[in-house]
Amino acid sequence: MSRLAAFTRFLRTRPRRLTGLLAFLAALHLGVGMPSRALAQANPVVRDAEIEALMRDYAQPILKAAGLSARNIKVVLIQNDSFNAFVDGRRIFFNTGAILQAETPNEIIGVLAHETGHLAGHHQERLQERMSGYQTMMIVGMLLGMGVGVAGATSGSQGLSSAGAGLAMAAPELARRGMLGYQRSEEATADRSAITYLNATGQSAKGMLTTFRRFDNALVLSGTRIDPYQISHPMPRERIAALETLARASPHFDRKDPPALQLRHDMARAKIAAYTQGQGAVQRLFRKNLRSPAARYGDAIMTYLTGNPRDALAKVDALLKTQPRNPYLHELRGDILIKAIRPSEAAKAYATAVSLDPGKTGLLRIGYGQALLAQGTPDSLRKAIAELRSGLERDPEIVTGYRYLAQAYGASGEVGLAELATAEGHYRADQHREAKIFAARAQQKLKKGSPPWVRAQDIINFKPPPK
Repeated sequence: MSRLAAFTRFLRTRPRRLTGLLAFLAALHLGVGMPSRALAQANPVVRDAEIEALMRDYAQPILKAAGLSARNIKVVLIQNDSFNAFVDGRRIFFNTGAILQAETPNEIIGVLAHETGHLAGHHQERLQERMSGYQTMMIVGMLLGMGVGVAGATSGSQGLSSAGAGLAMAAPELARRGMLGYQRSEEATADRSAITYLNATGQSAKGMLTTFRRFDNALVLSGTRIDPYQISHPMPRERIAALETLARASPHFDRKDPPALQLRHDMARAKIAAYTQGQGAVQRLFRKNLRSPAARYGDAIMTYLTGNPRDALAKVDALLKTQPRNPYLHELRGDILIKAIRPSEAAKAYATAVSLDPGKTGLLRIGYGQALLAQGTPDSLRKAIAELRSGLERDPEIVTGYRYLAQAYGASGEVGLAELATAEGHYRADQHREAKIFAARAQQKLKKGSPPWVRAQDIINFKPPPK
């Protein structure tokens, strides 16, 4: 029996006033390393080829400077309006709100550098070890206090009984404060590491200071009084004071982001604003220059979203005259043409996007496959299956891709493979019961022992890890 389980059973025998400590123990035990899928359920994961490519380009130099492989670290976008980022396993989670609020690439790069500091310093693993130690300290403290209390009750000493109760109740608070203090020190270490990575890549730390000033201003405006010893991060003003001298000492402090990178950043902000907050947000974001490429991009997306494909197409084509090799403008053009029920033209637009895509992402190939599927001819169905499979091989987590693949197989008369694609989609979405049902149905139509049949068997045999 684990210490946590044993202590839980012990608490059930104690007076009611002690049961609140169990909640703290559980939080201490579970509060770090939350699985990414659980986080995704609370805040939906955003998949977008353009923004993912931008974040990848921001992260790669920083990861290299930290001695980490970019292949093993993934930046995951979370749909959330707040300015926040965090690490979990080998993933860096980034709120869309952070990109939306950051006016320059340098601000986002500074946050990425900080989170990379946590990964390079193995802070999660070390925090787990510390948590185990603090749990032990808390349990020992409570048991000692209870022992003193029992001794006082046996001897009739009221003072000794009170001292024992006080010791037992103080143990969790001491553990919690120790844990928070340790986390604050790790945050400060990650800040210093970020400065090192930014210097190594010839980038400014000015964006980090801007971010901390944003936090400090928000705190001041809220009027909230915070005990600095009751939070897991140093106070923003403390972080600014600790880093400003180091940041300004860098020869790169006044270096500005390249104009092309700033344009990509603004285009990403326009897209996030259009999809998450609407036309008003786009206009507010670029109110100083409503004719900028980013403002026009956001306007084109809003026109598409509000159901006016003809005007949206005209706006995208106008942007393409100045950015003909932008794959994501061609992608948007394909989206508009699909909505206008012009699949042949949409397929051409997606094909152009795929050919121009520097990252060769699976997302654009899925879009291309969808347009080919919509054409419905035997030749286009064969091409759709090839493109959809290629996209899913590159990125097997695109759940919608399996739905299109199932449709393409079904339209081609390959029902067994259609059932298997449906099973795979449910499996990737953690819908294991449905995945097993469709896998069993697929096996009835597939040749026994063939690779698809074996894959169906793997899905049937899969046992989810305990929650």
